[in-house]
Amino acid sequence: MKFVVLSLTALAVTGCMGARGTSGTETAGRAPPVGSTALTIEISAGKSDRLTKVWTLTCPDQGSLPQPRRACERLAPMKKPFAATPKSSACTLVYGGPQVATVRGRFRGRTVSTRFSRTNGCEISRWNRVRFLFPGVR
Repeated sequence: MKFVVLSLTALAVTGCMGARGTSGTETAGRAPPVGSTALTIEISAGKSDRLTKVWTLTCPDQGSLPQPRRACERLAPMKKPFAATPKSSACTLVYGGPQVATVRGRFRGRTVSTRFSRTNGCEISRWNRVRFLFPGVR
């Protein structure tokens, strides 16, 4: 009898999980829901802090950012694309350039206000994760 109860419990738990082993909000081959995403992306070439580009992106497919639909599709599966580098991270002392980007607005309905730079290995990696939001920056 215990075996049957345990088997049914295990079946119920796994049956409630999505195809990717999550809480059921994702299914195989689908990204999590985009929600309300509206961003302003400001890019500076660096030294002067003078803005060189300002883009907008409203998902699923609007804004001045080139290929807004593609950008929204790339953002959709990312869990925390705007997360800061943890303070305890050990980062290589590699300088990637003076470029700076600021992203503000909403991502999946949550407020975003973050700055990207290329001042060390961690920040370069963070920049590269969402570099499709910074077209034309070399």
